[in-house]
Amino acid sequence: MRVLFWGTPDFATPPLRALLGEGFDVVAVVTQPDKPVGRSRSTVKSPPVKTVALEEGIPVLQPAKPAGDDFLAQLRALAPDISVVVAYGHLLPENVIELPRLGTLNIHASLLPRLRGAAPIQAAIREGHDHTGVTIMRVVRRMDAGPCLLQLGTRLHEDETYGDLAQRLSELGAAALVESLALIELGRAEEVPQDESLATYAPKIDRATTRVDWSLDAKAVARVVRAYDPRPGAVATLDGQDVKLFGARLAPSPESAADGEVLSVDDGGMVVACRTGALRLLEVQPTGRRRMATAEWHRGRGIAPGQRFG
Repeated sequence: MRVLFWGTPDFATPPLRALLGEGFDVVAVVTQPDKPVGRSRSTVKSPPVKTVALEEGIPVLQPAKPAGDDFLAQLRALAPDISVVVAYGHLLPENVIELPRLGTLNIHASLLPRLRGAAPIQAAIREGHDHTGVTIMRVVRRMDAGPCLLQLGTRLHEDETYGDLAQRLSELGAAALVESLALIELGRAEEVPQDESLATYAPKIDRATTRVDWSLDAKAVARVVRAYDPRPGAVATLDGQDVKLFGARLAPSPESAADGEVLSVDDGGMVVACRTGALRLLEVQPTGRRRMATAEWHRGRGIAPGQRFG
């Protein structure tokens, strides 16, 4: 089976490696263009999927957008049997979706129809789900609405961060993809339509989404912090400056404290009051600085008990 692979971030590398390991003929990889990084923007960074592809000698295409006559001609020349999309970063137009003779599949990091959209992993943590998983689905014009070929589930672990869960779901998605393609080759794949009445959504993350609301209870605030760890980071304000927060753990409830008030800082972390309960935060990243332990920030006079986050 000739596979055209679409993907960009680290999440997409285990599925690509799994296809290669199982002997599928990956005819090319389509990924996002290289991007400048750093303050000076003088260093250019390649997508993780590109790095894997070049290591394996696979041709790489990096269009600004997956459209245009020249790009379509390149795809036709590859003669793929099927396309596989894993966190590519652009919605594909209909003529690209339908170009391979077997169409286009996607690995989605939720148990569809729950959590359609751009950020299902973060949403599962933030919303307090105890169970999530991956879905292999057929790509159609409507976002994440195609029929499902295979789903694999998993329980969320206590204190699991976005980074932790993304890694597990990436590996789970790789296994589900290989199994799905094998079923297609054997003519045994069954496509099950989604129940639209059960659909929920996980929209794209923006700055407002990551803002911490200290008027919530401590469990809810902890989920917000874990949902955006290691990136982009949950954000709180101190003295007019943004600070990213990481490593949230529940702490004993204070007898009396204002929402967002810093109760203590020591080598065990920084304890901050919520409307109900309190959190112990292990690491922070003040604006313009690196990520560091809260105790180090305290020793540098960046924070002290009695101050209050907004």
